[in-house]
Amino acid sequence: MAKLDGKRVAILATDGFEQVELTQPMKAVKDEGAQVHIISLENGQIQGFNHADKADTFSVDKTVDSVSASDYDGLILPGGVHNPDSLRTNDKAVQFVRDFFAQHKPVAAICHGPWVLVEADVVRDRKLTSFPSIKTDIKNAGGNWVDEEVVVDQGLVTSRDPDDLDAFCKKVVEEIREGKHDRQTV
Repeated sequence: MAKLDGKRVAILATDGFEQVELTQPMKAVKDEGAQVHIISLENGQIQGFNHADKADTFSVDKTVDSVSASDYDGLILPGGVHNPDSLRTNDKAVQFVRDFFAQHKPVAAICHGPWVLVEADVVRDRKLTSFPSIKTDIKNAGGNWVDEEVVVDQGLVTSRDPDDLDAFCKKVVEEIREGKHDRQTV
């Protein structure tokens, strides 16, 4: 039996995500038996990027206004610059993220993905990392930013960039397998 058999994982993304930050974690949780849905702001396709260059498009499984955090066992937030910047301006996306914390469920964010966590007001008094350019945003939101490959704080998994994906994916699988964390809250 795989570690995540019977688990459902949401990946929240929109145009402008760093492709490998979606594909590698998605593969990691699928390989362990999880069912994965790409959740976005609108139906259709979303555009991935390899840094500044367009990469592949991916089909959206469900829109953020048609799902609930209660439908899933964990959430993954890929980075890229445009993706989290767009997500953090959408009230339904921000509430979707906040609800995972309120329900004590694992959340994983990499690179610029923690921007959405800042907007959801869930980083206060938490240890986390991100792409270095948003560390001031995290600190201003009350987070304890550190420069480490992967950081786990009560079910919240964060990493800095694609170079950290192996460690990030390992911890994502581990935290979703463990399930709810009582201290993972808003």
